[in-house]
Amino acid sequence: MLIKLIVELVLGGLSGCAASKIMGSESKNLLKNVLLGLGGGVVGGLLGNLIGLGDGWITGLILSIVGACLIIWLVRKFSK
Repeated sequence: MLIKLIVELVLGGLSGCAASKIMGSESKNLLKNVLLGLGGGVVGGLLGNLIGLGDGWITGLILSIVGACLIIWLVRKFSK
């Protein structure tokens, strides 16, 4: 259980960092990147379920990055 939580946090951080770089808003804040990645995982997981994608960890990581990019885009869109 603890190992799964640690893995989720690490993957969340990686996907948050990747999404920040992709979207051109490189954040040096580790907590922000982890939260962004975890939120992206939720959004990406929902999108993946809607279109019927698999459950592998690589698919999850990709969907997490896509979800985090979507969150960054939405924040930019509605914060103007």
